[in-house]
Amino acid sequence: MDHTLYHEPREARGLLKHYMRDLIYGASDGIITTFAVVTAVTGASLHPRIILILGIANLLADGFSMGASNFLSIRSVESIRRADGLALAEPFPVRHGAVTFAAFVLAGAIPLLTYVIDLGTASFQAAVVLTLVALFVVGALRATVAEGGWLKNGVEMLTVGVLAATVSYAVGALVAPLAGG
Repeated sequence: MDHTLYHEPREARGLLKHYMRDLIYGASDGIITTFAVVTAVTGASLHPRIILILGIANLLADGFSMGASNFLSIRSVESIRRADGLALAEPFPVRHGAVTFAAFVLAGAIPLLTYVIDLGTASFQAAVVLTLVALFVVGALRATVAEGGWLKNGVEMLTVGVLAATVSYAVGALVAPLAGG
């Protein structure tokens, strides 16, 4: 495999730009899907302990799945490039998969923090606040290397997260009676 046409950035800003897709993809999905677990369990009025069980399972299984899927996606694109006689655009797909996994797990742990430290009845409200702040911050950080202002980027990601959480809460509340909850 010829890596001569590809150069991995060495400075922090270049690395951030190079892995931005993986960081945003992993972090936003980690926060949103884990918070969806929190809101669904809360909407279904299930025991908060279930949030930790499902939340941790989500962090590891979904995080691994996303990282592995990113790796396989990049490998597939590079296979097409080779078949077309083109130079590699990304010879290190495993790095992208690892970044996606790490971003998913680190950011996705945020909605669970209040349950880990057990804030009792305030756990859900505190998780909501932490999650909304995290969504906004992750979105706003995109502006450090991409077009668009930090406010616009932050609000955009916050909106997506709130919509997903609303759907998840409603589904939990609607399905709980059907499941004997």
